[in-house]
Amino acid sequence: MPDADACAPDPNPTADLRPRAQPAGEPQPPAAPADEAVGDRPRTAGDRPGAPARSESEALALLRLLAAGGSGAARRALLDACGSAAAALAAGASAWRQAALSSAQVARLRAPADEAFWREAGWAGDADRRLLDWLARPGRQIVVWTDPDYPALLRRAPNPPLALFVAGEPGLLWHPAVAVVGSRSPTPAGSGNAADFARALARSGLAVTSGLAAGIDATAHRAALEAGGLTVAVLGTGPDLAYPRRHADLLARIAAEGAVASEYPPGTQARPAHFPARNRIVAGLSLGTLVIEAAERSGALITARLAAECGREVFAVPGSIHNPLARGCHRLIREGAGLVESAAEVAAALAPVAAELADGLRRRLGAPIDGGHAAVIQAGQDGLGPVSGDADPAPTQADFADPDYQSLWNALGFDPTGMDELVHRTGLTTAELSSMLLVMELEGRVAAQHGRYFRNR
Repeated sequence: MPDADACAPDPNPTADLRPRAQPAGEPQPPAAPADEAVGDRPRTAGDRPGAPARSESEALALLRLLAAGGSGAARRALLDACGSAAAALAAGASAWRQAALSSAQVARLRAPADEAFWREAGWAGDADRRLLDWLARPGRQIVVWTDPDYPALLRRAPNPPLALFVAGEPGLLWHPAVAVVGSRSPTPAGSGNAADFARALARSGLAVTSGLAAGIDATAHRAALEAGGLTVAVLGTGPDLAYPRRHADLLARIAAEGAVASEYPPGTQARPAHFPARNRIVAGLSLGTLVIEAAERSGALITARLAAECGREVFAVPGSIHNPLARGCHRLIREGAGLVESAAEVAAALAPVAAELADGLRRRLGAPIDGGHAAVIQAGQDGLGPVSGDADPAPTQADFADPDYQSLWNALGFDPTGMDELVHRTGLTTAELSSMLLVMELEGRVAAQHGRYFRNR
């Protein structure tokens, strides 16, 4: 890893971080102040709590670093040492080589950021302008490797992406999730199983992660949304493009009610190599992967293998021996995947790791610590499950160590309440409420439905 001193600005930097000049009279998209507006709107629950707004120059520097391609580990090391993409580019070739960037990567970082540069990366020729336009829209953010809000599970995965372009609620990338994947041409029974599992998982409080592909992916996303649950779509295109195109409405709905994530910048078209890379993110964001139907040569089996390489649970639904789309699932079961017949079996197997993730999130958000437990309310049992029937139920007016949590609890009822009303009742900001509600939701104290919150106990 390069020394911090190596990230001092190069006296003769060659990288031009500015976007290409626009025609006279054409306005530049505004950069949003950290604590004021995002685009032309106030900050909302969809904005990363506590994260500074990314300036245009930093966003464009990051785009150049992504376009360098090659080893992700070397570029992560460079970012870790320099603290920001702009500082990393300004450090110059000596720091780049010290971070183990290859000669090809160094040459890419020295190249002018013209149309040919972006196209060589496999992106749109005006990728820089598209990125700034995309970021100016509400609910659009970049989550970078060096951000404290980079998803904890993904950080532990092999070859995590340098950054994610996120449309929707980036906090959902921390939420305990199950990847539901399978055939793009499922049988009617397979589609029914995907809908049933996704619906039940969503109702249990787990998010459903998938890749927006035809077949099982799209069915799982829709079922989670219809159940009032959470879903995350990871794309093999830019975050603004649906693949297949007929899923454009579903993509828009997920961005509005859940989260859409991609490691490719806006405007990037689908390419065959993008989808296995996409699958590693689907697996890396999830506590476990559930395969519904899959042939013996299937992208779903790639996701399952990647999940196992991440140390995550793999589950498979068995099928008829006469169904060729059951053979991939049967193969996974022979190789050690969990055979499951209900969503309850999946949720039970994942409960311990979901509780561990909740503990990590509480530490990240600085939730009050009491008696060695990062507990919002000291009642019932830890983790995501409901209070045991043998335990006394949590009192309606619970005592919190933190007065802000107490205020939020008092403002919540058993009827769904929207974020604006909670802001009015508590006097807290949407960013503060978003992080607090996510902690309480992970503990099973609060449930969410269609963007509205209510007490779960």
